[in-house]
Amino acid sequence: MDPLNAEDPVAIGPFRLLGRLGTGGMGRVYLARSAGGRAVAVKVVHPELAAQDEFRRRFAREVAALERVGGTGTAPVLGSDTEADVPWVAVGYVPGPSLRTVVNEDYGPLPPDSVRTLASGLARALTHIHAAGLVHRDLKPSNVLLTVDGPQIIDFGIVRALDTVTDDGLTSTGAVVGSPGFMSPEQVRGERLTPASDIFCLGSVLVYAATGRSPFGGSDSGVHATMFRIANDEPDLTGLAPELAGLIRACLGKDPAGRPSATELVDTLQVTDPWLPADVLARLGRHAAKLLEAEGTAAADAGDPTPATPLPPGAGAGTGTAPAPRRRRRGALVTALTALVVAAAGALGYTYWPGATAGAGTDGQKNTARGGTGTPSARPSGIVPATFLGAWEGILQGSASHPRETFRLEITQGAAGSKAAVYVHVTDERLCMGRSRLVSADEDKLLLGESDVTTSVPAQRCTPSAQQTLTLRSPEVLEWTSGAVKATFRKGRTGSEILPAKFLGSWRMRNDPAVFGKNVDRYTDEVTLTQGPIGSAVFRYEQGYPRTDQEGNPTSESVRCTFTALLAGSGSPLVIGPQTAEPGSDPECGPTAGLASYVDIVRYKGEDRLLVYPMTDAEPGEFHKD
Repeated sequence: MDPLNAEDPVAIGPFRLLGRLGTGGMGRVYLARSAGGRAVAVKVVHPELAAQDEFRRRFAREVAALERVGGTGTAPVLGSDTEADVPWVAVGYVPGPSLRTVVNEDYGPLPPDSVRTLASGLARALTHIHAAGLVHRDLKPSNVLLTVDGPQIIDFGIVRALDTVTDDGLTSTGAVVGSPGFMSPEQVRGERLTPASDIFCLGSVLVYAATGRSPFGGSDSGVHATMFRIANDEPDLTGLAPELAGLIRACLGKDPAGRPSATELVDTLQVTDPWLPADVLARLGRHAAKLLEAEGTAAADAGDPTPATPLPPGAGAGTGTAPAPRRRRRGALVTALTALVVAAAGALGYTYWPGATAGAGTDGQKNTARGGTGTPSARPSGIVPATFLGAWEGILQGSASHPRETFRLEITQGAAGSKAAVYVHVTDERLCMGRSRLVSADEDKLLLGESDVTTSVPAQRCTPSAQQTLTLRSPEVLEWTSGAVKATFRKGRTGSEILPAKFLGSWRMRNDPAVFGKNVDRYTDEVTLTQGPIGSAVFRYEQGYPRTDQEGNPTSESVRCTFTALLAGSGSPLVIGPQTAEPGSDPECGPTAGLASYVDIVRYKGEDRLLVYPMTDAEPGEFHKD
């Protein structure tokens, strides 16, 4: 790392620069500190590239991709301005060496248990990347950073949205995108890429981690020869531990359809803790200690009375268009962080500056108004950063398409000690709503303490929510932790009209005469969905059927039941709490109609169908619009 010189700005946006980490093809990377003291890597594009409209679109697309990804194994974006004269993006600094550095320079190949845990960590990160509709396209040892808590995937410089990848998989100049030696066969052939391409690249990375070499040869044999072997030859797994062979061969299958998914890898791989050899962990510990020491030195430098000046409009890193204020040399910082230059210079990961709000500024800049200097906007009264405000929803059990337990938080502005969060917790048998007390908040973490219960369905079945920790990963994603339970939460809808218009109205079940016989018309099942906020009774279920005698035969009397349920989640599918009987329902109906449910709409044979799934492994009820 090099110290700042007279050509460098003191600050970019709200981040105070500490030194230069390196220069790449897209721009210069600085080490910086946020107002809260967090280490940040700020990437500023080269001025000559910033003058090219196509590059600016590419850079904006890259940043947008980063902000869509969140979760374990990916670092946060802390701020960006893709509309500035010189675009920039700030990301969380990952204080760890790359896999390439550890294997090639510091330690050597990793033992099988470490490789297996590496595979699980990278697969977990890929699940978040793929869930955002993205393919990384450049997974390689230098883009994997190792930390005590697990691996981190970085450098989304060529990540592309699935729906924007060209049919031939090429760039506008006709060059295949990727790094030779760690590409998939479909990349080599210039075909359309799917998440399976990243799985193949993962297999190559695991071979490198376990043996110190690529399974298809190095660059010394020539790029075209390497690419030919990737497309046509079997991988060279010489020296690979037998317990890893099955996993890696599955990832390196030539047919994308035959490779395991990232989710399947996470579900099947066993991990160890600690996951790295003692020598590597000791090195990581020394790196972290040096970083803390260096930040202390930088904090002393920050006491310089010269005010920090942001990057001026039209001035890029190294342009010299604005006079630089006086600054002292940061020798201790340079010495302490030299070993981490390679790791940080390429690091791009994912959140955003908490003072920003979506759409702030009249020119689309996220942190300032048009013509502003980059100073973050003032927060409203209270301690909650703007990016935490609003609704967040996550799946605690099940999947996004088939949830079994859900949790929602709606956070408002407030002082420490105030009941600033309303939660809704749904399991298969109950819905619990309550308020949580705000304990503390900083730029990327919010802590909620004691809670009280305001609504329990069924009655008196809920206990107050435990302490909750929210860690911001991107403007749309945060990590939620409560005790031993962790989940990824995403932004939800708020307001008095949560339901999309297509759900509204009455839906009826079509009963089959072959099943219900001559009494088919006496069996009625109707769902009505109305508009409303979270916690309101938007779901109404009316059921009718013949009353039976002691022998089970239908009588002339009918049973009429009406149940309602509270709206508990705004995502797709909608989450509905357990149904409770309305006054006036027949005593035979009972107090409830069973489990909580989730509701979705599918279109089949030109007709919308409302599917009401119970929160268990069961078939849905199917309803049709009147």
